[in-house]
Formats: sequence, C-alpha cells, structure tokens
Amino acid sequence: MSTDSPFAVPYDDPFGVHNLPYGVFRTAGRPQPRIGVRFGGRVLDAGAAARAVGAPAEVSGLLSAPLLNPLLAAGRPAWTRVRAALTEWLTGEQHRAAVGPLLVPLADVALDLPFEVADYVDFYASEHHAVNVGRIFRAGADPLTPNWKHLPIGYHGRAGTVVVSGSPVVRPCGQRRAGGEDAPSYGPSLRLDVEAELGFVVGGATGRGSRVAMDGADEHVFGVCLLNDWSARDVQAWEYVPLGPFLGKSFATSVSPWVVPLDALAHARTAPPPRDTPLLPYLDDAAAPPRGLDIAMELRLNGHTVSRPPFAAMYWTYAQMLAHMTVNGASLRPGDLFASGTVSGPEPDSVGALIELTHGGQRPVALPDGSTRAFLEDGDEVVITGSAPGPGGVRVGLGEVAGRVEPARD
Repeated sequence: MSTDSPFAVPYDDPFGVHNLPYGVFRTAGRPQPRIGVRFGGRVLDAGAAARAVGAPAEVSGLLSAPLLNPLLAAGRPAWTRVRAALTEWLTGEQHRAAVGPLLVPLADVALDLPFEVADYVDFYASEHHAVNVGRIFRAGADPLTPNWKHLPIGYHGRAGTVVVSGSPVVRPCGQRRAGGEDAPSYGPSLRLDVEAELGFVVGGATGRGSRVAMDGADEHVFGVCLLNDWSARDVQAWEYVPLGPFLGKSFATSVSPWVVPLDALAHARTAPPPRDTPLLPYLDDAAAPPRGLDIAMELRLNGHTVSRPPFAAMYWTYAQMLAHMTVNGASLRPGDLFASGTVSGPEPDSVGALIELTHGGQRPVALPDGSTRAFLEDGDEVVITGSAPGPGGVRVGLGEVAGRVEPARD
C-alpha cells in the first residue's frame, strides 16, 4: 500500500477506523446530499460504497438515504450491522478496488446538517455551571434551586433553528432590562454568549405513554455531536422567570457535522462525580454501569483558546437525562436531539460559557490582539472542539462546531 493510498490512515488518527463518524455531504460535481463516513482526511460515500461491494439491501438502503434519519429509525441492531459493514469495507483488502475511488478528500466536500431534528431538549447537567450562573442570576440566594440535585433540569428548545457548524449566527433582538432600569427596552442583545455542550442524537422510536429506563438508554442513543447553544444573556435574564429560556436561546443552536457513534466511545466511559443527595429509583445509577463520558473539550474565541471544559465533570449522565425526559410518557422520534447543557469544570479556565469566564461581564477576557471580551461582538468566531479516549491510547475525534456572529438585521 503506497503512502498516498486513501487507506493509509495512521493508527493514531482521531478519525481512524476506531471512530467512523457519520455525516451528510455534497460535492461540486454531485450536489445532492448523501451520507458520508469520515475516515482520516477523507469522506467515504457510504451509499455508493454499499452498492459497489454488493452489500445487503438493508445496509445499502439505509446508507443511500440523503440524511441519517432512516438509519436512526432502524434501531440498535441495524446500527451494529452497518458499523460492522463499514469497518469491513475500509479494512478488507478485497474491497479496496471498489471502495478506494469513493473516498473523497475532505477539502472537496461541503457538509450539511446530518439529520432532520425532530425535537430538541437542552439540559442543565453541570453542577459547576449551575452554581456559577446561579450566583450571577440569583445573587444572595442559594445558587442551586431546591430541585437541582433531584432531577436533571431541562427546557424544550426549537428544533427548527438547529444549524450545522459554519452557519452564520445573526445577533438576536429582544426585550432586555438592565439593572436599575424601571422598564424594559428592545434591541439587539448586548450580552451574546456561547455554551459549550455535547449533543446526543436519538433513534429507535417509542410510543406515547412508554418510558426509557436508564438501562435502555444505549438502545436509543445513536451517537454524539458537539453543540453550541448560543445565548442572549440579557434577553434570558428578563424572560426566564417563571417559565425559563425562550427567545434568549431559540435563535440558533449549532451542531458539529459529524455524529460519532456511541460504540466509538466505549473507552471513554467513566463514573460520574460523587453525589450527595439520594435519588429516586428511576434516576438512581449507583449500581449501574458507568455512563459518564471522558470527553475533553476546547473553546476558542477568534483562534485563541479561552477554556478547556471537561465533560467528565458533568453531574447528570445521558442515561439519566433520557430517563427523565421520557418518564412522563413523552415519546421519542428518530432525530430527537438532547443536549447536556453547558459543560463546566471546577477551575476558572474549565468553564464553558463567557458569563462564567468573565464573572457576568465584570472581568473581560484578554485576547492576543490586545482587545477584550465580556460578551461576543459582531465578527467574532467561536470554535468548540472535542476528543475522547479510544482503544490502545488513540483519541476519538469529535471534530468541531464553529460559528461567526453577524450583526442584527433590521
């Protein structure tokens, strides 16, 4: 095998055969969206590969769709078969002549939103973030609400404004009332922020009235993606009592273009932090297999790293979030997306939002060009990256989620 072979992916490449994340891509010569699987610095045209090797009709049909939703709907046994087939095509000598021409250089593709988002729920699963923000929003009161350690708090977001990495983020407008003002005013948000999060992509539908127990979470979580829940903090602070986030969040949520299969994160499993409050049985995971995830994240502002949030520090796990999301009988649909909430650790440089990093805007962050930021300015670009432990000491790459702020529109 020559060094310029599309199969010459180093063992320690974060997008090697141990990963194989799914996305949807287009090329200049073929603008129709289709499923791709990242392999090193290339993208495998998965549907074309299935046809080229004579894959079974089930596998070929699922990979020939223009987005991931049919695969998500197929459920865990099908996910396992498809992943095994992809691994065989990329490692088996007998497939190289057929598959090699279908590995497209990453620089030659445009990446789309990989799945149609059915519903979107965002949680608030980091104790460090909840305490930090509680001290800002409810100064002088207990930073954690009385229910916080009994259940994973969340809100139902807007699926229609989930966008793929690289999409512009237009500064939102809304009502805001600054401290000391008697009445609200209207205009562009003056405190635009980011939230570094992890998203969980759901498959395997359930009916209304059914529930997903924690030990069933892996049957419904297809994979993960990086997520930025852009937040207008001034709009949020004025509107969130008594019902919670609305316009301060619903204008844009960015996700990375690659969905990393949950199976690729087997070596990232870790125990969640110790808990000091007894949990009701449907959330009690004391005797359950560890479902925390050791994912290292990095938050960059205009190319400068400002924070490294650790997902391993999250108080609530994805299994608990999904169990709570469905405990009232709410159904699941293929393409449902739920997010962790801001990922923050205990150190000042491990928080996942500017509101924490700048202590509510009181201590702006200094950038290498001499400027400072309390909150985002027009033209700022935010990039969140992530990776996790893989087999044999390699890393599993999650890619990046990026967005640039554009001025508010009339």
